Amino acid sequence: MKTLFIGYPKCTTCKKAYAALCDLGIEAEYRNIKEENPTKEEIQSWIDKGVSIDKLFNTSGMLYRELNVKEKRKTYTQEQLIDLLASDGMLVKRPIVIQEDKIIIGNKPNDYASLNKD
Repeated sequence: MKTLFIGYPKCTTCKKAYAALCDLGIEAEYRNIKEENPTKEEIQSWIDKGVSIDKLFNTSGMLYRELNVKEKRKTYTQEQLIDLLASDGMLVKRPIVIQEDKIIIGNKPNDYASLNKD
């Protein structure tokens, strides 16, 4: 069972989340969100699987504030928001843990327990 962990290596929250997965015996491929942004297709597939687009934004990030994304979210279409998220991985909330149809956004160790071990 393949598990994908999308995070930022310098982020302490991502470090804690990855350690929590390891503690549960879940091996995950680590993808650096800054080096490899989520694609439009990936983001759309997450939304199709029930993830709210609002949960995908890193609202506490510097880039989010610099680009005034809070205001843009009020007027942009979903397609424009997806394009924006795909433009820079630092706009995306992290970590993201994906295993088959399960997608966990943010550091949620209690939710990690529902994942299958490899």
